[in-house]
Order: sequence, then C-alpha cells, then structure tokens
Amino acid sequence: MTEKKRLSPIPEYKTKLVDELVKKIKKSKTILIASTKGLPASQFQKISKSLRGKAEVLVVKKSLMIRAIEKVEKGALQNLKKSIGSDVAIMFSELDAFELSGFLSENQSPTKAKVGDIAPEDIKVEPGPTDLMPGPAISELSSVGLKVSVENGKLAIKQGAVIVKEGEEINEKVAGVMTKLGIAPMKVGFIPVAAYDSESDMVYTEIKIDKAGALEILREAISKSLGFAVNVGYVCEKTIGYFIARAGLEARALENLSNNQNSEGGN
Repeated sequence: MTEKKRLSPIPEYKTKLVDELVKKIKKSKTILIASTKGLPASQFQKISKSLRGKAEVLVVKKSLMIRAIEKVEKGALQNLKKSIGSDVAIMFSELDAFELSGFLSENQSPTKAKVGDIAPEDIKVEPGPTDLMPGPAISELSSVGLKVSVENGKLAIKQGAVIVKEGEEINEKVAGVMTKLGIAPMKVGFIPVAAYDSESDMVYTEIKIDKAGALEILREAISKSLGFAVNVGYVCEKTIGYFIARAGLEARALENLSNNQNSEGGN
C-alpha cells in the first residue's frame, strides 16, 4: 500500500482560480464582501440575477480569496482580508461601493425572527385589532408587555409596547408573539460587510445603507433648517421675508413707544 504524501502541490484548478481572482481584483473599481448567512438558495439566485450588469457575484473559499488579495500589491486592499469570513459572497463591480451597498439593501426581503436573532431596531407593537382568537394567546401577548382585550370575538391590543429593544436577543416568547401577529422584523439578502475602492485605495467597513432612514433624517433636518437659519441671522431667499417683517414690527413698536413718550412729555 502506497503511503500518502503529507505535503502535496496546490491543485492546478485552485491556482487558476486564484489567478482569475487576481485579474478581477485588478480590473474592478469595487470589491465588496457581503454576508449570505441564512440566505435561502432561491433568494441568492434571485438577487444574483438582479445584479447582472451591476456586479459579478462569486462564492469562493476564504483561503483562495485571501491568497488572491495577497498577490495584488495594494496596501489598503490587504485590510479587506479581515472581513472575509464564512458564508460570504465576493462582488466585483464598476459601481461605487456605497451605490452597490444601497442596491443590496433595497433588495433585502423581510422575514420572521427566530429565537436567538438580534433585533435590528426597537420592535414596537402598536394598539389595534388582531385576528387572534381568545385563549392561550391572551397570556402569550401579556407575557411580553402587551395589554389586550376581547372585541367582536377577537383579541385587540389596547396598549402597545416595545417588545424587544435594538441589539437585544430575541427570546422564544417574543419570537412566538411576532409570528402570531405577522411581524417580520428581520431581513434576508446580501448584507454588505466591507468594500475596497480601488480609485481611493481605501477599505470601507460601515457601508450598510438605510435609504429610508437617511431620507427621514434629511426631512427632519430640512424642517428645522428655516428656524435655525433665522436664529443665527442667516440672510437668504427663504429668510429675508421674515427679517423684513420682523424689522417692520420692531419699527412700529419703536414708533409707538416714541409717540407715547412724546404724549407724556406734552402733558
């Protein structure tokens, strides 16, 4: 019986794959690492299909991707290695890293929470009717802080509550209540982890894009901007009318004050 060698050469197909990865790294503007943990195969294929023309998606072994990165002589690119874990996909694209990340965020799908999941945000149940029948559901809903009553033969939530806070682990009771109420707080899809931009030679790790959240912040800032501009005395097209009107009011107030003083002096 022939004894197996302890050390063997790297298989040719692996060498070729590393060389192909090196070529893709060198010619791509953006190399993005995305987590695919918990992503069903059907969803993986659907999102990959939607990325055609935007990015090339590959799933390769961590060791091969790291080897390819090490063969490319770019300093900042080496920082991408620490973000390559298990259950990840590698994307090669000409899109800006944040533009690609935003596209991935838009293509995530809501899904039910499982025990042990981490709440992505405060999960609040609002008051209102439900389709649940009275019975064990009463104690289940009450156990997570919800006050319920029976209306028209079904349960209604009289007082809502935050049943799990952002960053907390979802326990069995909370997961069960959310399933009964049809709440799907989790999202599945390609979750951006980190990206390398070849033009700036930088690695970005905070690339999760929440367009809806950013838009809400922008709207709030716009709603407060006029008051802020007026308070600091900033003159522009939007504030000039206010300043003119205020000057007119102050002028009339001074005129009235002067007239009153003259009247008192005459007496």
